[in-house]
Amino acid sequence: MPAIAASLERRTAAALEEWGHSLSLAERSVHTLVERIFIPFNSSSPQGLVAADTLDPWKKSGKYALGFFYFAIILLLVATGLHIYHSFSDRIRTALHEEELHKGSYSSSPDTDYELPSIQTGLSTQKFFPQTGPLPSTPTTPDPTMPLIRRPLNIVIALFRLMFYHTMPEFEIRKGWFRIIFPPLGAGIIMLAALIFVCLYTFVPQPLYWQSIQFGSPPVAIRSGMLAIALVPWIVAMSMKANLVTLLTGIGHERLNVLHRWGAYLCLLLSLIHTIPFYITPIWTNQGNPAWSSFFNNPHFNIYGTGIAALVPLLFLCVHSFPCLRRLAYELFVTLHVPVAIVWVAMLFWHCNHYLTSWNYLYATVAIWASAYVGRIFFLNWARWWQLSWLIGDEAAITVLPENAVKITIPTQVKWRPGQYVYLRMPGISIFGNHPFTIASLCSDDFPSEYGDEYRDMVLVFRPFGGFTRKALERGLEDGPW
Repeated sequence: MPAIAASLERRTAAALEEWGHSLSLAERSVHTLVERIFIPFNSSSPQGLVAADTLDPWKKSGKYALGFFYFAIILLLVATGLHIYHSFSDRIRTALHEEELHKGSYSSSPDTDYELPSIQTGLSTQKFFPQTGPLPSTPTTPDPTMPLIRRPLNIVIALFRLMFYHTMPEFEIRKGWFRIIFPPLGAGIIMLAALIFVCLYTFVPQPLYWQSIQFGSPPVAIRSGMLAIALVPWIVAMSMKANLVTLLTGIGHERLNVLHRWGAYLCLLLSLIHTIPFYITPIWTNQGNPAWSSFFNNPHFNIYGTGIAALVPLLFLCVHSFPCLRRLAYELFVTLHVPVAIVWVAMLFWHCNHYLTSWNYLYATVAIWASAYVGRIFFLNWARWWQLSWLIGDEAAITVLPENAVKITIPTQVKWRPGQYVYLRMPGISIFGNHPFTIASLCSDDFPSEYGDEYRDMVLVFRPFGGFTRKALERGLEDGPW
């Protein structure tokens, strides 16, 4: 019996030692598999682990977001260069034209009124419309700016304008029910180039998946996720009424909005490409869960849950911005769009968890957002801090015209030009809403306001539909014009 007990004791000790040795190997394996940046490998390491550290390592995945950043910067520099080129050439052309006009007036006008000859009407008629011979023509002089502004470059720009300014036809699935409105050809080509770039950058590099989820996240998911994060600052910048892109390129925010919408659709596509691989190769298979649990050791953080929390707001923003839904409930769209966008960016902070360079792009997004609102307060709004009306605005009168047309008269010191429009905010009707209206009056000294010589009456006329315009009509009917 003592011999049997000693034998069992030796066997138990050996089994425990072997189990402890295998456990330590498993722990070391989990530790090394998790931190992909610091995974040591040798000739006896699994091929999947070697590939994960050499082919497309985690530490270099931030380059994909940087690639789209360079792509967008190149487009921005090209548009800025064209804007500077046109502004400079237009100024030169305007100055030279004014100089030619002054020269012509000096050479054709007499020095005094006494030098004006008395020409009979018949003679002047014969001079300008002779009975025989060709009609007199003004000799054409070459454009003096042509040596500076090369003719081939002007021809290329004209051809680009001819192609890019065309609008795409609308695709209507059912009459009066659902229409797909494509962007103008120029914006469409830009978005097509962006789509081709991100698709090639996502699917061409290999591999798309590792041999096992335990060796790390699917590379195709990481690539698309970083590209989606790199899109976020540009999406927000294109939506702002005061933004640096408009300042550099001279393109108004209303024309950049189409890039904002389709950029969001592209971001949704990349987000779906980022999400799907994690359900094709879930972490609960192939011993992936121990590695992920060791890496995401925060009990309050779930990579899957935070991903869904970030994807749902983006999906809602894209769906409720469809033209058919936006027209049905525009006021609801305006009320919900910005708050849901804020929730989306907050969820991205939570989901990205400062991995790689993700938070750098989110910090840039917040900075763009904040600077845009500061710019609207101090530059776009009627906000002159040296006057008592700073951030207060102007008074307005609502007048109901025949057939329920609404006229809003605003005595103001703001200057405007024909064809310009303003965003109107009336706190008595809608505190946060602002709506665009074309100005229907001239800003001229010939039409002073009753408020004083420094004021001009800015007149807005519109037909009421729903929302703000309907409330303006009701206010005009209830309270009268003043």
